[in-house]
Parts: sequence; structure tokens; C-alpha cells
Amino acid sequence: MEFVKEFAVFLHQKGIIKFGDFTLASGKKSSYYVDLRLVPSYPHEFRNMVKYLENKITEDIGLEKFDSIVSVPTGGLVIASALAIETVKPLIYVRSKPKDYGTSKSVEGKIKDGMKVVMIDDVATTGGSVVNAIKSLKEVNISITDAYVIVNRMEGADEALSELGVKMHSVLDILQITQELYEQKIVEQDVLEKVKKQINK
Repeated sequence: MEFVKEFAVFLHQKGIIKFGDFTLASGKKSSYYVDLRLVPSYPHEFRNMVKYLENKITEDIGLEKFDSIVSVPTGGLVIASALAIETVKPLIYVRSKPKDYGTSKSVEGKIKDGMKVVMIDDVATTGGSVVNAIKSLKEVNISITDAYVIVNRMEGADEALSELGVKMHSVLDILQITQELYEQKIVEQDVLEKVKKQINK
């Protein structure tokens, strides 16, 4: 768990996670904001994160259990690309909407009938973008049973994915991060309470 501790502190120190009052893209109010797109700007931490993710996937399901890594642009794709290089695995990705020129397909990369993939994304809230991606994959007969995110915001993504028969794994969840920061006296108790309240809504 050493990585988890250090990574939580790193996220807070660099302002990748901020606590306060935020309005998200969905219009929803939130007591914190997390932007993992900043992580690749810190190559050592980025590499540690990708290595940790690789080890987690290896322990949970095994690298031999799937053919390709899949992601959704843009947040997850940067992480998935780095992971594909580390694991020497093929990479494909799912567009949020098919391009309206050329071949107009929604899945980019080399695919074959019945192939098995693991989904990688950066942050999961309700799981909407991943759910759409999983549906696109199933339409072209690609099999997926596991999805990995770096941070789970714990607002319904687990349930949404399990309805599609996909298990959601996360490196960290928002409660773990906040709890860790609270234990290290970096954030106050009221911050922790607000996050707990937001999850339970």
C-alpha cells in the first residue's frame, strides 16, 4: 500500500486533486475535483502509476488472459498507451462517436471476432463513457470482463458496469485518497465528511 499512500499525497500536492466546491461537466456539484490528465507531466509518478497498474492487472487476472488493451479517448488513452508499451500488448480504442468520414467505425485498431480485452480509463464517476464503449465492443463481438480505472469516484460506475457483466477495478477510490490525506493531517475532518456524504447520495 506504500504506492497508494505516496500517490494520494502526490495528487494533492500537485493540485491534481482539489477539495472545495466544484461544478462538474455534467452540471453536478462536487466537493472535490480530480484531473488525472496532469499526471503524465510528472514522468516518475506517471511511470510508477503505470507499473502499479500493470502489477495489479497481472495479480488480478493475468496478462495472458486477454489479447488487447482498450481505452476511451482522451484521459484513459494516455495511460493505456503507456501500459501497452510496458506489457507489450496491442492497443485499441473506442471513439465516443464514430467518425463521419472514411470507414466511420467506432473501434480503432486491429480487432478480430471473439477477442478478449481489458478496458483502461482514468477516472470513473457514473461509468457512462465506459458503458458506451463496452456496448460498442460487444457490437463487434469483442469480449470484456474487466475494466481498470486509476480513480473511482464511487458514484455508480461499479453497478453500471456489473450490469454489463464487467467487473470494475480501481487503483484508488476517492474515499481511500481522502482517508489517507486525513490520516496524514493534510486535510481536515470536514473534507472527509463531505466526500463520504457525496458518495452516499
